[in-house]
Amino acid sequence: MKTLQIDIVSDVVCPWCAIGFANLNTALKELDDPIEANIQWHPFQLNPHMSKDGQDINEHLAEKYGLSAEKLAENKQHIRQIGQNSGVEFKFEQRARIYNTLDCHVLLHWAGEKNKQTQLKLALFKAYFSEGKDISQQDVLLDVVASVGLDKLEAKMVLKDEQYKNIVKDEESKYKSMGIQSVPAFIINNEYLLSGGQPSDVFKQSLQEILAKG
Repeated sequence: MKTLQIDIVSDVVCPWCAIGFANLNTALKELDDPIEANIQWHPFQLNPHMSKDGQDINEHLAEKYGLSAEKLAENKQHIRQIGQNSGVEFKFEQRARIYNTLDCHVLLHWAGEKNKQTQLKLALFKAYFSEGKDISQQDVLLDVVASVGLDKLEAKMVLKDEQYKNIVKDEESKYKSMGIQSVPAFIINNEYLLSGGQPSDVFKQSLQEILAKG
C-alpha cells in the first residue's frame, strides 16, 4: 500500500480549512488504489493578536476585508452552500464572534501526541461553526477534548504549560518563514503544496499525479 504524508497548516476559525479537509478526505476515499494517509495538523493563527473576548464576526470581517453588510451576507451564503456540498455544516447565525485560537492549537499539538489530532480538529470545527461555541473559553475546550476521549484534567494542565505555547508559536513561525501566509495549506510528502479549500476532484487529480511520480 502506498503512503502519503499530508501536513495541513490551518486555523480552527477558517471555514475554508474545514471545507478543504472534507474535500481532501473525499478525494482520498475516491482514489483507485487504497492509500495510507498520515495526516498532521499545524498551527496558523488568523488573528494572533485578537483579545481574549474576541470580536463581533461581521465587524471583524468588515474591518479586515472592507466588506459591506450585503457582501458579507452573500459570502456567508456562498460558503454555507459549498460547505453543504462538502458535508460541512455552517450555522453562521450562531457564530456571532471570532476568537483567539492559541489555546486550540496548544491542545491540537498535545492531541497529536495522543494520536487524536484529527478527531479534535473536527470536533473544534463543529463546536465553532455548527454550534457557535466560544472556543477561547477553557471550559468549552475541555468539554470538546472530552468528547473525543481525551483527558480533561491532563488537558487543563497542558493549557497552563508555557512550553506548549512556545512550541506552537515556533511551529507557526516555521511555516510562515516557508512562505505560507494564508490557509489552508496542504503539504504533500514534504514536497508539494496545495493551497485553499479546493474541490474534491482537484484534490483527487493532484494526489493521483503525486502518486504517479512515486
